[in-house]
Amino acid sequence: MKIISEQAIRSLSITPKTCVDWIYESFSLKQSAQLPTKISVHPADTDFITSMPCLLPPKSGDSTVQYFGVKVVHRIKGSVPSLGSDMLLYNAKSGELLALLDSDWITTMRTGAVAAVSAKALRKKNAHVYGFIGLGNTARAALLCILEAEPERQFHVKLLKYKNQAELFAERFADYTNVTFDIIEDINEIARTADVFISCITSADGLLVEDEKTFQPGVTVIPVHMRGLQNCDTTFDRVFGDDTDHIKNFKYFPQYKDYNEIGEVLAGRDPGRKSETQRIIDYNYGLGLHDVLYASKLYEMLKDTPCAEVDIIKESEKYWV
Repeated sequence: MKIISEQAIRSLSITPKTCVDWIYESFSLKQSAQLPTKISVHPADTDFITSMPCLLPPKSGDSTVQYFGVKVVHRIKGSVPSLGSDMLLYNAKSGELLALLDSDWITTMRTGAVAAVSAKALRKKNAHVYGFIGLGNTARAALLCILEAEPERQFHVKLLKYKNQAELFAERFADYTNVTFDIIEDINEIARTADVFISCITSADGLLVEDEKTFQPGVTVIPVHMRGLQNCDTTFDRVFGDDTDHIKNFKYFPQYKDYNEIGEVLAGRDPGRKSETQRIIDYNYGLGLHDVLYASKLYEMLKDTPCAEVDIIKESEKYWV
């Protein structure tokens, strides 16, 4: 079993554009993958430990390998970092445990890439103003994927001021020529003027935008971590999710006006936005499908590279206890 560290993953220099391509690929496999609903336990308050299994379909042209993985992600208040994850990757054809992967990079980049893909699929035609609140690594990953997937398109990004995070965020993208920034102190101003509103905050006490009418016609709202925008659920024209089984127990799910999965839009079976004035909210709860596909790609890139390994000695004959 290989032990694949975050350092080993970073050494591959995977581009944000590649991360976006992998999201399109993983969504294309969704109907043929086995994707059980994730299971969470809660040690205390808002802390959680969640298991996320997925069996990918067999690899085309290779009868020897079929990847199964289970990611375990946790968020523990007071830990540094508070969010962490690891994955076990198996060959389902043989049952062999192939690798233990540090999944923090995977989680961050696939989450950002999903937000970028969803925004592009659901935004109105002339959308170029993006609003970001919550400016941690997930937001950085999302904007990296947005900018590098469409280098020819100009974006204007409005950042909600919090301490010095907005300034540091804008500084991170100083070398990108297809983006400009404004730092805004009022979240309602961002809600009023953004074509795409992306929230990457990890917790929220109450609603982020008290009056959902603040959002302009034609807006696309993406609450990356699901929190603080539920007042849009029953009033927006369309609601999307990444997997119905994962979100069907959301409080307002029965009241969604016009619901479908984002994968149906990417596959061309749903038009997504039906008019330039529709207001749309998109919930991507996070799928083990993306994690396992990313992990399988990384494993294949690193399987012949020296990494720490653990020999797992199994009995080769049946034995009695």
